[in-house]
Amino acid sequence: MKRIRLHLMATTLAITTLSLTMHSCCNAPSYQEELKAAIASSARPKCLQTMYKQIDKELRDELAYLIINMPEADRDTMSLALLEENVRYAHQAREQYAWTQKLPDETYLKDVLPYHVVDEVRDAWRKELYELFAPAVEKCNTLEEAINAVNSRIPELTGVHYNTLREKTNQSPRESMRQGMASCTGLSILLVDAYRAVGIPARFVGTASWHDDRGNHSWTEVWLDGQWRVTEYYFPSQLDHLWFMADAAKAKADDRRYAIYATRFGKADDWFPMVWCGEDNTAIEDLPKFIGAENVTQHYIDLAHEQQSRRLEAGTHTHLRIAGYQKRGTTTNSADRVEMGVDVFQGTEQMGGGLTAGPLRDMNDYFTILLPKNSTYELRYSDATGNAQRQTVTLGDEPLTVAIYKE
Repeated sequence: MKRIRLHLMATTLAITTLSLTMHSCCNAPSYQEELKAAIASSARPKCLQTMYKQIDKELRDELAYLIINMPEADRDTMSLALLEENVRYAHQAREQYAWTQKLPDETYLKDVLPYHVVDEVRDAWRKELYELFAPAVEKCNTLEEAINAVNSRIPELTGVHYNTLREKTNQSPRESMRQGMASCTGLSILLVDAYRAVGIPARFVGTASWHDDRGNHSWTEVWLDGQWRVTEYYFPSQLDHLWFMADAAKAKADDRRYAIYATRFGKADDWFPMVWCGEDNTAIEDLPKFIGAENVTQHYIDLAHEQQSRRLEAGTHTHLRIAGYQKRGTTTNSADRVEMGVDVFQGTEQMGGGLTAGPLRDMNDYFTILLPKNSTYELRYSDATGNAQRQTVTLGDEPLTVAIYKE
């Protein structure tokens, strides 16, 4: 008989681990106390109690885990039909896919079963995304194959692409698919949910701001071979090797504005800074704190430094240095420097991005990115009038310094 280990959050934020056998969870007093307390604290205890009693017995453990750990507002107002649909399709994925069956119970509960990612609208994404992606992973035999299948086809199957004209930052999957566009936050929510729909553990990761105050960024992690691996909405050439790793190396674990966080469903020791909930001048500490999180900054710093050292030692990469100036002919002193956002592409793949040094920075201070040698790249930036500019550069065996101009 299938067993599930429920990791239930106590009010002290400690995790109480309870092994529950299907069809007999009512005999676990501590589990029942947690569930009873959660239901009693809701604005609709009778509805939740009735739902729990009437749902199929093999689904009760999953439903109970969600009721106990879901945000209070969801417990009070979320559609119970939607909650039940989520449980049914998550359970179906675990029964159907070999990679989901092999997951530790805790990983399944925290990173496959949850019905939301952050504070997006709670909509019926799981059934829809399951029907879209089940055919894509049908012939996959391993978790890694399934991850690659979702990654490679998600823009095609959902019709969603990055676009700053999207309606809002924190769009739900259905909101993004209706528009065909989303921000990095919306894309990351959609990717997490697409993974979860076919039983792949995934979580949302991001920073409130990069080290140079270029703004926030969001991405995704997937669970593979017992560890979290870095990916993004558009199919990367390799897990963990993404364009923002150089920025991640400069994150600050002890500064919430510049730290990197991974979301955790339910109660946690920390919280995710949802900067889209505030205005430009909203203090980080004044943001909503109901999405649990884990500070994973050091992991990203270590990963980025390891990648950089390995590439330099191998002799396959060298540095491209970029300086921004107000106009041509004025490149002799720091006062001529100007901060400019620049992105570096190789074909359609973004290799990195950042800000050039401004007038108060040393003349030897450049935006620097480590890139494969003997390749051609395109610099993309905006001029003083906001028009998009593109500049092609060819990087040889040695480091190269190039200039871009505001005017």
